[in-house]
Amino acid sequence: MLDVRNLTYEVIENGEKITIVKDINFTVGDGEMLVVTGPNGGGKSTVAKLLMGVLAASEGKILLDGEDITGMSLDERANAGIGYAFQQPPAFKGMTIRRLLNLAAGKDLPEHVCCDLLSSVGMCAGEYLDREVDATLSGGERKRVEIATVLAKSHKLCIFDEPEAGIDLWSFSMLVDEFEKIHREKKETLLLISHQEKIIRMADRILVIREGMVDACGGAEEILPGLFGDGRECACINRKGVGGYGIGCGNK
Repeated sequence: MLDVRNLTYEVIENGEKITIVKDINFTVGDGEMLVVTGPNGGGKSTVAKLLMGVLAASEGKILLDGEDITGMSLDERANAGIGYAFQQPPAFKGMTIRRLLNLAAGKDLPEHVCCDLLSSVGMCAGEYLDREVDATLSGGERKRVEIATVLAKSHKLCIFDEPEAGIDLWSFSMLVDEFEKIHREKKETLLLISHQEKIIRMADRILVIREGMVDACGGAEEILPGLFGDGRECACINRKGVGGYGIGCGNK
C-alpha cells in the first residue's frame, strides 16, 4: 500500500519561493489502479517524481507498506519495489535493448521472454532486441522500451507517467491490454498519469490534480461524470474545477 501524506514540493527562483505541489494526500491499496489526471502543468509529473525520488519532497511523508521511504534515494526506492516509467525516457548510447531488459529484470532473461516483453508494447523483437537505446530510436520507441523494462520485473508499485505519449494507436491498444492484465491479476499496484479516456475509465479510483493541489479524489463512479460530461473529452482539462468535488483523499 502507498500512503502519501501532505506531500509538498517548493523551489526557489530568483530568490522567491514557489510552491509546485502543496499538501497532496492520497493512498493506493494493494492491487489497486489509481489514475492521476488533470490539466497540463498542474503538478502530476512532479508528484510522480517525488514518489520515485527523482525529486526530494520539501515536506510530507511517503510510506510504502508502512515503511517511511521519504528519505530514500531513487535506487533505494527501486530496491524497495517501485518501478517507474518517465514521461520522456532517456537515451542510452552503447546500451542494447536486450541488455537494458536484463538489467531491469536483475538477471539474464531468455530470448523468448525479451521477445514477449517487447511484443507486449507493440514492438517486433527481431528488429529491436540488439539495437541501441539511443537517438536512432524515436521518442515513441524509447517510450515503449522503457515501459517494457518496468514490466520486466515484478514490483509492489508501478508508476507510469503518460504511457500513451508518443505511442501509435495500435501499440497503445496493446499497452492497455497489458495494464488490464496486470490489474485483473492484482499482483501489482498501478499508478498511471494519463489524459486518455480509455485508461481513466479503467481506474478503481481517480485523482485529479490542478494547480499543484488535489482537486478531486474518489471512486471512478464518482469522478467520471465530472470528467467526461460529453463522453468524449476530459472536462477537467478544459474548465475550472470539476463540479464541486471535495471528496476523498484531498487537501485539508
